[in-house]
Amino acid sequence: MDFTFSIGWVFGGLAIAAVGGAIVVFYQKIADNLAGGVRSYDRVKLFGVITVVVGLLIAANLHTLILTLLVNFIRGGR
Repeated sequence: MDFTFSIGWVFGGLAIAAVGGAIVVFYQKIADNLAGGVRSYDRVKLFGVITVVVGLLIAANLHTLILTLLVNFIRGGR
């Protein structure tokens, strides 16, 4: 698989990472209003961190490589 740069993926990935960063910053308000309150603080922060990592992978256009490796592993490898 060849690596191709796409400015659209960069902006999309950075937007996803920014949303994840906002979730990490405002996790208490989000957990209080949308989740189960204090007991879900760590879960909301974890979701935010995962969103940031996925956004950075998308911005670097590495998500296709990871998904290709995962599908090949499931299919039996090649």
